[in-house]
Formats: sequence, structure tokens, C-alpha cells
Amino acid sequence: MASKKREVQLQSVVNSQSLWDEMLLNKGLTVIDVYQAWCGPCKAVQTLFRKLKNELNEDEILHFVVAEADNIVTLQPFRDKCEPVFLFSVNGKIIAKIQGANAPLINRKVITLIDEERKIVAGEMARPQYVEIPLEDVIDDEYGEVQYESAVDVYNMAIIKPDAVLMRKSVEIKEKIIKEGFVIEIQENMILPEEVVRKFYTHIADQPDFEEFVFSMTNDLSCVLIVSQGEDSEVIQEETLPQTDTEEEPGVLEEPHVRFAPVMIKKKRDSLQEYMDRQHMSDYCDVENDVVKVSKFIDILFPDFKTMKSMNVQTTLALLHPDICEEEKDEVLNVIQNEGFTILMQRQIVLSEEEARTVCKVHENEEYFDNLIGHMSSNSSYVLALRRENGVEYWKALIGPKTIEEAYASHPQSLCVQFASEKFPINQFYGSSSKAAAEKEIAHFFPPQSTLALIKPHVTHEERMEILKSIKEAGFELTLMKEMHLTPEYANKVYFKITGKDFYKSVLEVLSLGTSVIMVLTKWNAVAEWRRMVGPVDPEEARLLSPDSLRAKYGLDILRNAVHGASNLSEASVIISNMFAEGNPED
Repeated sequence: MASKKREVQLQSVVNSQSLWDEMLLNKGLTVIDVYQAWCGPCKAVQTLFRKLKNELNEDEILHFVVAEADNIVTLQPFRDKCEPVFLFSVNGKIIAKIQGANAPLINRKVITLIDEERKIVAGEMARPQYVEIPLEDVIDDEYGEVQYESAVDVYNMAIIKPDAVLMRKSVEIKEKIIKEGFVIEIQENMILPEEVVRKFYTHIADQPDFEEFVFSMTNDLSCVLIVSQGEDSEVIQEETLPQTDTEEEPGVLEEPHVRFAPVMIKKKRDSLQEYMDRQHMSDYCDVENDVVKVSKFIDILFPDFKTMKSMNVQTTLALLHPDICEEEKDEVLNVIQNEGFTILMQRQIVLSEEEARTVCKVHENEEYFDNLIGHMSSNSSYVLALRRENGVEYWKALIGPKTIEEAYASHPQSLCVQFASEKFPINQFYGSSSKAAAEKEIAHFFPPQSTLALIKPHVTHEERMEILKSIKEAGFELTLMKEMHLTPEYANKVYFKITGKDFYKSVLEVLSLGTSVIMVLTKWNAVAEWRRMVGPVDPEEARLLSPDSLRAKYGLDILRNAVHGASNLSEASVIISNMFAEGNPED
């Protein structure tokens, strides 16, 4: 209850036109979080607002407000929009608007305007003649709408079409995009919603086979990429000598002491579409580069992306040394969750000597180093992939310096001090040094694994969509997928371990009732995770022992039990090779 009270004190509530008009009488700067009743105010920025309020200490000229668009006539243009909007009012005049929970941009805007207000109050500057911005959408020739201080970055969206995904072209395309210097901000294999397909491909809507094309795109797996330009948008093309206006006379030699410096000619990097054309990839990959359209597609397909980007949500690798793993792991896990981290993956592992040397590299010049490596490579450590805002730096700050002595001196509240060990005078925790290092380390300790999954014919279309949603929520990547009729020939490739069993004829009868969905699912420990997710073979048993499993929810009986999965990695590899082999006529 106490935290809720502080939240009310931080931001005044404005939920009527009369309160809005009263709010405009505030002196100085008012930062307004415009929200709709169905989604509530933006929680992502409340920590920033509290920090600004405490650090700036300007209660007379700095106010924070949450305003409900549904009940305020002035805010009517913001109704039915899911993206957070922040308005900046100075002495009753709306002078700026930021779309999206872009904390750094909001922070800069508040500090700039408060500095101005302080100078105005001190008589050091005259009040600027601000132009009040319109709250309704304004059409712009180039981008379709004006976005005042907009937090929407410039992205391209690429769709690698289903045929190309099955042909494994998506891997090649992604490698080429990265090699050229573009940054793939997010990538996901998915079945596209019909509204997205129709809007993305509106330029071919008049073609005679468009409806057939839409059906294919909304029933098969595409790979969607959100791509940014990267930091260096220009590349050096060549060196050349400067051109002169007059031709050099024949026989006249350049004086030996005169030298012209070569001129570096630069050209702007090709757009993503131009690059795809140049690489002969346009048949496999379609690109949208309109800023407004891409922004709307992102809102539909990746609704959390902009918020996570603006909050700088990062994933880092964390490692608990053996002494912590053995004695205080549960206590540390509680601290991790209380600090706002999401635990994406976790495992207990005995490090190899090479891994131990890498993790403990900062101590390699100490006399205890060899004993430390022996201890680390003989006992179990605990490894986690953690995610939160500024996750890499936050975890490093939380665990503290590399030695207990340094931690006591500069970070007495750190985990290094709280969980100090008597065996070695060092920090018992490890964290990735950067985002790039975290990506490599997580891939090393949590290597992705693929398994074969199948949805059976009796499952309805709606239930299939629900299962696919559950797969995504469980953290699986839907790597490959196709819908097909499992004739005995192809059923044998999936169920080759039971083809000689008495009940196999009944299995074939169930599979003959319609089309099945064959999938390759990828994540760390995928085989075991998928088997846990599907539950016991008999749906009746599943409903008793594992009521949240897929077979408990969608299974009808032991044969029509909704889903199937490979029982081990070897079986998964064989079936995937059988069902998704290059050149397979069914593809």
C-alpha cells in the first residue's frame, strides 16, 4: 500500500476536462503521461520520473501528471492508440510531444526545460516564445505524419517468404544483411496475420492470384526481420586524384615536388531494398522502408519491441561460483528476482578448465589462481541468462568489484560482500562485460537445440493457433514448419520407432483424417522442454498429472492426443532430416 501511495504523490491524476483545464494553470513544466483506461499509465517511466523529481528538487516548477484520454475532450486524438504518449506543458502551453517510452529522450527534454525555467526565474534569460503544437495528427509530405520529438526510430521491415524459409535461404539472407553493416534488431519466424499481409503487399493486390498468395502467406511460416541502418551509414568507395578544369598539355610533366593528396569518394550505403536487389535476393525477401508503415507493423507483430528498446532491456550471463551454488543459491535467486531480473534460462554445470580460466581471467596473476581453477573445474557452478533494463551494467554493479577487499571499500552493499567466501578473497559472482560478450557467452553455455514437433489432424485451426502461441510464449523459436498429409510413407519417417507395433495401424488411421503440422522447434534443451510441455501420452493421465500440458488441454484420447515430439536428440535429428531434407518434393 505504501508504494501505491508514493506513486499517487509522484503523478497527479487528471481524468476529466475540468481537471485538465485546472492542470494547465500549473507554473513551470508539467510532464503529462497520456493513457487510456484499458491499458493504464506507462509504468516503464515511473522510476525515471521519481529520479528526476528527487534529483531536480523543483516541486514549484516541475509537475508529473497522468491524464486519461477517454474522459478528456482535448485528448480525443489519442484515444484507441496503444503507444505511450508524453506531452510537455510549459505554463499551460503544450510545446512538445514524445511518442513511446523513450526514457533517455524524456530525461533530456525535462532537464533542458527545467534549466530554462531556472534561468527565467533567476532573470538570466527571457521566456522563449514557444509554438503550441497541435494534438491532432498532422500530415507530412514525406512520412505521412509529423512526430514531434518522436521516439520511433527508422527501421526497415523484411519478410523472407515461406518457400525461402523452407529452402533455408533465411540463414543466407540474414548473414548478408549483417555483413553489409545493417543491424537486425529483431527476427522471428511466424505465421503472418492477414491484415499485415494485405497492407504489406497492397502494391500487388490487383494481381489475379493475390488471394491465393494471401492464403499461402497466412498459413505458412515466414521470417520477419526488423532492420536498422547501423551506426556507419556511409562506406568509402574508392580513392582518386582530384579532377582539374583544364586538360593537361601533352608532354608537360608534373613537377617532382608537387603531389596531390588522393580524394576519398564516399557514397551512401544502399538501402536494404537496393542491397537485396543487388544480391539477387528480391525473389525470396520483400522489404518495406516507409517509416510510418513499418512502425505500425512493429506495433502489431512485436508490441513490446519499442518499449524494450527505449528502456534498453538487455540480456546478460550470470555465474554463481561453486560455494554459492552449493550453499546459498536459493537466497541469491531471490535477490535476482527482487532486483527485477527475469530468469530466461538456468542450469547447474561443472566448468571445463578452459571455461574456468575464462571466467576467472581477472585473477590470473594471483598466487591462488591455479587453486581457484582447480576448485572451479571440480565443483558445480550455476549459470543463468538474466534480462532486465540495462541488464549488463546493472548485474555488474549489483555483484560489485573483483575482490572482497575492493568491494568492502567501494561497494559494501554488493553481492560480493554479502556472500563473501573464506576460501578465496574474490567475488563469487561473474557477469558479462558487454552486450556482445553476453551474446557469445549465453550461446556457449546455453547452446540451441532443435526438436521435431507435430500437431495432429483432429486439432482445430483455432486450437492450432493457441498451441503456436504457447510455443512462442515458452521461448521456442519456430525454425521450420509445414502442413502436410502424412501418408503411410511419410508417417513412417516420423514414427519409425513404432512401425512394427500392433497399434501402429491405428496411428496411421488417425493421421489419415486430415493434415498435420510438422515443426522444428529450437531453444536450449529443446527436446526435454517440448516433452515436458506436451505432457503424458494419455490425455486422461495428463489432466491428472500435468493439467497445463498441451495433451491435457487438447487431447481427446491416447491416439488423438493432439501433439507429438521426438523422444531424444538423435531421434529428432533423424526425423528432421527425413521431413525437411533439401530437395524434398513435398516442400
